[in-house]
Amino acid sequence: MKKFTFKGVLDGFRSSVAQQVNRPEQEIVETLRSEHFQVKKTFKHGFPHQPISMAYDPVQKLLAIGTKTGSLRILGAPGVDVHVKHESAVLQIQFLVNEGALITATADETIHLWNFRQKVPQVVQSLKFQRDKITCMHLPLQSKWLYIGTDRGNIHFLHIETFVLSGYVINWNKAIEVSRKTHPGVVVHLSDNPLDLSKLLIGYETGQIVLWDLKLKAAEFRWQTEEQFGTLKSISWHHEGKQFMCSHNDGSLTTWTLRQAKPASVTHPHAKNTKDEQPEPCKPIQKVEWKLSRSGETYVVFSGGLAYETTGRTPSITVVQGKTTTVLEMEHNVIDFVTLCDSPWTSDYQDPFAVAVLLQNDLVVIDLLTPGFPCFENPYPMDLHESPVTCCAYFADCPGDLVPAFYSVGKTGSKKTGFSEHNWPIAGGEWNPNSSSYSEIILTGHADGSIKFWDSSAGSLQVLYKLKTAKLFEKSRGRMSVDNDEDPLAIQLIFLCPESRKLAIANTGRNVILFKFKKVESTSEVVTLEVSLAANPSKDTENSPDFDFSNLGCDDPKANAEKNQPLKVRTGLQKRAPGFQASLICITMGPNGELPESITALSLNSSYGL
Repeated sequence: MKKFTFKGVLDGFRSSVAQQVNRPEQEIVETLRSEHFQVKKTFKHGFPHQPISMAYDPVQKLLAIGTKTGSLRILGAPGVDVHVKHESAVLQIQFLVNEGALITATADETIHLWNFRQKVPQVVQSLKFQRDKITCMHLPLQSKWLYIGTDRGNIHFLHIETFVLSGYVINWNKAIEVSRKTHPGVVVHLSDNPLDLSKLLIGYETGQIVLWDLKLKAAEFRWQTEEQFGTLKSISWHHEGKQFMCSHNDGSLTTWTLRQAKPASVTHPHAKNTKDEQPEPCKPIQKVEWKLSRSGETYVVFSGGLAYETTGRTPSITVVQGKTTTVLEMEHNVIDFVTLCDSPWTSDYQDPFAVAVLLQNDLVVIDLLTPGFPCFENPYPMDLHESPVTCCAYFADCPGDLVPAFYSVGKTGSKKTGFSEHNWPIAGGEWNPNSSSYSEIILTGHADGSIKFWDSSAGSLQVLYKLKTAKLFEKSRGRMSVDNDEDPLAIQLIFLCPESRKLAIANTGRNVILFKFKKVESTSEVVTLEVSLAANPSKDTENSPDFDFSNLGCDDPKANAEKNQPLKVRTGLQKRAPGFQASLICITMGPNGELPESITALSLNSSYGL
């Protein structure tokens, strides 16, 4: 039996290199120049950072999300994901329904018209306001006039084909009561009467509401909400155009009838019944939408409004269907929501079927047609940062059977229940999933010790499989963080050999783990190997580097020794799920059994078993 030494392997490399060196020299003509290369962003994955606005096209079934950083994402069917950039925050979005265009209002008081009928959306027109700040806008269906409300309380009209402002302006002092001398506040709502486009409903922040006749250029009727309701937050019409509903800062909903000065009804949906006339304090209802189905079922959907004392700070969406009230708690703060309906006409029965909720860190779509209102399973890679991404690796031209192998173990390992059985409703646009001729895989390492495998061949990330390394170590109460408060489980380095399906990772806790891919479940005990990275004691200690405790966030060496103990590997036989199964864990040791410095490079060679 032959024994191969590491020196012998190197000698083999040397001899092959020597043969190449002794070959006659060949003149190499360099034809590639810097202008032949161009770095270009091809795809943008993950959840939009700091979202602040949202809009929906009910005909083309497209959703647009605007952010504080000026990004605009247009989402459709899985794979349909378009990204464009503004110079400042996208405060308002308005689709030109079924026209392949949308309008955005940005924080620099500019309105942009985007055309996304072509592959790369482009700004067709822009208009900057000089004095007024844009607070809301409304575009009636199939209209050529965009209504723009401002902080000064005035309403302007923009012709969307010429992008020229009309000379017709509704000034606040003409809209409100002549006897009232105080400013009504900023314009928070604009909408046309579902049955009469010539009647414009204007809502001011202080609670003044005006029905304006666009033809007669005069106020037809005015309402003033009580001071106890606080700030006016939103308004939604009943489809018959005879009533509308308002949401207020005190957590109340009020219903108003045309030409009647007093509200038809006042409710605090989440206030407890009290003997006193004063209702229980509730959070503001930021937005309300009033929809009806053809069967006569009424839907009132709103965000916020929960009682302060009983619910703490839990963000929520409430769905009132007929006489049944359902509170759906959200994991993150609600930024905005829109009720998805079959009909784009506000005068028609809308037949709502879902609610798209934009959260601070997620996009949730609720199924209204299934009892219990379950969520749809999100096909977009919105949970890329479910745990913060600490490292990333990209592999192109992988073996053709690798993606199916990862998908098969991922599918068996994550049986998701509780989701809606209906198809994802935001299904606009067209996407060719076979746009790439070869397999591309992205691996993301996360702060919680997990590794996600993504198929990026078609341009849109599809999660294939999730590997959790935390299961390999003992749970320890005293597990302390190192390196700027990172968890010692955080993945630091990833190396995958796609051909042999071997995976090596290093974590912040200075452990190196080798995995082998298996399609079946197994029971085994992982092999551990201690690797000493301490200075050689036989050498001159004067030349040995002193161990520096200053980088560990503590000046006491004894305390550091307790804090920086290596993670303990779980011993004994362990059941391993199909997929990557650990075969070896290297525990690196520094001076006095403490953690050594960070591991900065990692590689493996399947051919030589290194």
